[in-house]
Amino acid sequence: MSTPPYRPLAGVRILAIEQYGAGPYGTMLLADLGADVIKIEAPAMGGDVSRATGPYFLGDQDSQFFQTFSRGKTSAALDIKTPEGRATFEAMVGEADAVANNLRGDQPAKMRVTYADLKAVNPKIVCAHLSAYGRDNARASWPGYDYLMQAEAGFLSVTGEPDGPPVRCGLSIVDFHTGSQLAVAILAGIVGAQRTGTGCDMDVALFDTALHQLSYPATWYLNEGVKTQRLPRGAHPSIAPSQLVRTGDGWMMLMCQTPKFWEAFCDTVGRPDLKTDARFAGIPQRRANLDALTAELDALLSAGTTAQWIERLGGVVPVAPVLDIALALDSAHVAAIGMTDAVDHPDAPGGQLRMLASPFKINGQRPPARRAPKLGERG
Repeated sequence: MSTPPYRPLAGVRILAIEQYGAGPYGTMLLADLGADVIKIEAPAMGGDVSRATGPYFLGDQDSQFFQTFSRGKTSAALDIKTPEGRATFEAMVGEADAVANNLRGDQPAKMRVTYADLKAVNPKIVCAHLSAYGRDNARASWPGYDYLMQAEAGFLSVTGEPDGPPVRCGLSIVDFHTGSQLAVAILAGIVGAQRTGTGCDMDVALFDTALHQLSYPATWYLNEGVKTQRLPRGAHPSIAPSQLVRTGDGWMMLMCQTPKFWEAFCDTVGRPDLKTDARFAGIPQRRANLDALTAELDALLSAGTTAQWIERLGGVVPVAPVLDIALALDSAHVAAIGMTDAVDHPDAPGGQLRMLASPFKINGQRPPARRAPKLGERG
């Protein structure tokens, strides 16, 4: 008889009042690690709105979008705004470690899901709030989504080509970053409550997270007044070559982040002369002569295909092919590392739904997957 896989968060219970993407993404990470995550879903509203997010549906009140963010969880069909629902909810709070939500910033107090509201029920409860702009400022009542944060926090000004329009990242990275921070906040709160016997409120916000991701360009501006600008080919603002380069049949990302990688690149491609060229002798010189460097790289790398260069440079210099989603997911490396799997689903063709696997490994193994629940399904 096989031993069940180890889940470090087994026994941790999290109630999740959540919708759509950011909050569900964060609590799904905790479910991957073994937490019992119970979605609190109002049945009159059809539960989590992402159950109705198309275009690919799985029977009634279910979709591939919903499955992407809520697998491994269970569901309680419960309207906590009614007296009966509230009583049931508070009974559940008494046995939980955390209550997470991604409500608008003014809603947790109105719905009485803050620590002040719930500490009498469970003094160790951690109340984790993910909102667009936070709960304690003039924008608390504002709705907000990922793309808005990318726009206002400056992401679009540093993405794309210099002469093109503002460009957002193609994925909802602020949602995913903030959801991950929610997971960290929940775990930190639980560790603190276990040590002290007292829970707390933990807050993360989409806007705060987006701004925090500005990282060193923010430090440069705040101290030097430098406004980081877009460079051709998605080039790094201070290191070269660290950018897209042309090959004989497409594009490749080349990142010589340190002098040793630049030297290894020059030697491997048979151009040691580039190391002693005064224009390219050091990172500052290469950055100052980026146009000339790009022309040299294009001429050199266009002599081979992307696959040929990856074969030659891979593992020696930081390089990667530029793939579309289909090629990325169908790659041999993705199959080798087990980053896709399948979950049993009664409404999927053939009874199984292919998905991305968990990014975590526990004792060398990815945690086994379980589909997201039907509305009210606790089994």
